[in-house]
Amino acid sequence: MSIAVSVIVPVYNVEKYLKRCLDSIVNQSLKDIEIICINDGSTDGSAMILEQYKDLDNRIIIANQENKGLSAARNTGMKIARGEYISFIDSDDWVDLDFLEKLYSVAKKYDADATCASIERSYRSGRKFKKLDLKQEMVLSGAAEKYRCLEIPRKCFVWNKIYKKAELDRQQLFFQEGVSFEDIYFTIRFLYFSNKVITVPGIKYYYWVNHQSITREMRDKHQLDLIAARADFIKFSRKHHVICDEKFYVKQKIFYRFFGMTVLKIYEWETIKKYYLFGMIPFFEKRTAL
Repeated sequence: MSIAVSVIVPVYNVEKYLKRCLDSIVNQSLKDIEIICINDGSTDGSAMILEQYKDLDNRIIIANQENKGLSAARNTGMKIARGEYISFIDSDDWVDLDFLEKLYSVAKKYDADATCASIERSYRSGRKFKKLDLKQEMVLSGAAEKYRCLEIPRKCFVWNKIYKKAELDRQQLFFQEGVSFEDIYFTIRFLYFSNKVITVPGIKYYYWVNHQSITREMRDKHQLDLIAARADFIKFSRKHHVICDEKFYVKQKIFYRFFGMTVLKIYEWETIKKYYLFGMIPFFEKRTAL
């Protein structure tokens, strides 16, 4: 049987959510898929769940490795993948049951390098939020058009798309390891160097917001990684003359709160800082030379 799509699922200590994710994949209406689960050194019951599902579905491949992080797990999956297209699904998220079929059929229709679905953000409280809402099927070819329609770099998510493996191989594109916001580095390059990218309405990727406590050191590193990723986007887009809306060039945002209320918000661009009282009222800006 041919393999239409290789689904790469990085797994690390997600036993509470893993079954929901795997159920949405093994029950896809598109059957000619392989499901590559990278057990990234899990210490909970995730490995046992993977083995249980593998016993029930021979399309599941399990690769075990010591904990190296999300990017390394995805890179391992990409080296194993044999499908015509590649999909990335995080192990605490899930997708519509016709997610892969619709993305793949549209990709084949246009011989596209990638196809994209809408995103819904789900919270433990039950609240839902449309993170990216694609209303129509559109063929995106120019880099600026792709960035604008997919709201890049603010929504540089890799998991609401499928990617032609031959194009990933041509670009020799992998994820940067050891950093957060690796999606930004990956997505801006793939979209720029690829040919056709198609938006596909009517299907969703469900992004689970899992608020887990992290250390101050992790928060600080996340912030530094975000600044570095935004700076990389600015440098890359300027180098390749891709003109985007000014708001996409924000390097960092700083919030000052008092008793839970935002009293000051600072936005920093390449050449300007803008200050907002109570997060809404602009009252000062500072410009510097580029």
